[in-house]
Amino acid sequence: MTDETMISPDDAVTGASEADTGAPSHEDVIRERDEEIASLKDRLLRAAAETENVRRRLEREKVDVSSYAMTGFARDLLGVADNLRRAISALPAEAPGFEAVKTGIEATEREMTSVLARHGITRVVTDGAKLDPNRHQAMLEVDSEHHEPGAIVAELQAGYTIKDRLLRPAMVSVARARTDASA
Repeated sequence: MTDETMISPDDAVTGASEADTGAPSHEDVIRERDEEIASLKDRLLRAAAETENVRRRLEREKVDVSSYAMTGFARDLLGVADNLRRAISALPAEAPGFEAVKTGIEATEREMTSVLARHGITRVVTDGAKLDPNRHQAMLEVDSEHHEPGAIVAELQAGYTIKDRLLRPAMVSVARARTDASA
């Protein structure tokens, strides 16, 4: 036997061995491995959750891109819709010889409105509404006996939304708040 593997009589009495003098016990090794396994499981679960969050975000962005991809084109078409409305308004009510023209322009306007609606583009409501700064742009205030202060009196230019987003605010005139002198 060599001196390295010999147990001294003192060690034999106390039950001490080389394992007790600095080398980790089996329980310590198992505890360290369990902690490492728990740490790796936690990291794996976090990575899986992050991957799922990225997948959901990309799916949501894909839906948004497909829903709102034509926003610029739609804004350009709104000018055409406005001009059709102006053309109808410019024709006299009793215009001999222009009935067919007026009917054609009205049919074109209806078709454009229908196409816009099929793509989720709708007109902002202004009739009888209170001013909503998220949907309306107040261009001027007017005195009105028939409207509450802050109520929309007239629509100057139609506003539109695409799905749930504002495409163009409605430009409106709003009833002015009454002062004591005017009441």
